[in-house]
Amino acid sequence: MDRMLYVAMSGAKQNMMAQALNANNMANISTNGFKADLAAARSMPLFGNGFPTRVFSMTEREGTDFNPGTIQATGRGLDIAIKGQGFIAVQAKDGNEAYTRAGGLRVSANGLLETANGLAVIGEGGPITVPQAKRIEISADGSVSVINQTKGAEVSNVVDRIKLVNPDIQIVQKGNDGLFHLENGETAQADASVEVITGSLEGSNVNVASELVNMIELARQFEMQVKMMKVAEQNDEHAMRLMTVA
Repeated sequence: MDRMLYVAMSGAKQNMMAQALNANNMANISTNGFKADLAAARSMPLFGNGFPTRVFSMTEREGTDFNPGTIQATGRGLDIAIKGQGFIAVQAKDGNEAYTRAGGLRVSANGLLETANGLAVIGEGGPITVPQAKRIEISADGSVSVINQTKGAEVSNVVDRIKLVNPDIQIVQKGNDGLFHLENGETAQADASVEVITGSLEGSNVNVASELVNMIELARQFEMQVKMMKVAEQNDEHAMRLMTVA
């Protein structure tokens, strides 16, 4: 009975973890640049003295769906969306370089170009600082220009270029901060082939219908695991009665 109970218990645990990922995906349906999390588990023999007579569910490395989301036109000059694959380099809260697909940018009171959640956007020499200007434009290659009125004519000056990268997604991991990082804390090199679409934002790539179906399936699987644990308990009670000496 203990084998049946152990298998059901470990399976229920993995179902709960998968449900948490599913709930997080559902909560970020409207988050710009969000990439859906993927849950995976496999059966693993429990090794010890003798032969492995028990199997438990073991979580595989959590994955991420890197498929691009839908591009939505906003008409706002500081909104950018990555065209195809790639990331925008930003400075994470810990000061290290990280990457995002959320391109809703703004200029802080200190003149820093930053994301909507306050992360500084990295340029060719570090965080990008933008001087006072009539208008700010971002070109397809990530160049940031300030437009000023001089003697009745508009003058454009390039102040920096957003660092756009396109590392191998096999070494890209999503952190607890929602940003993407490279394995072993490495930083990616700027990739001139990455382009942005100005006046647009990339939506979440979460498939609502798929997540709803997955939520129902996970709930049913969890219920099945709990029922198996209950059956194991009942079988154990019946076995104890049979072994009781009258």
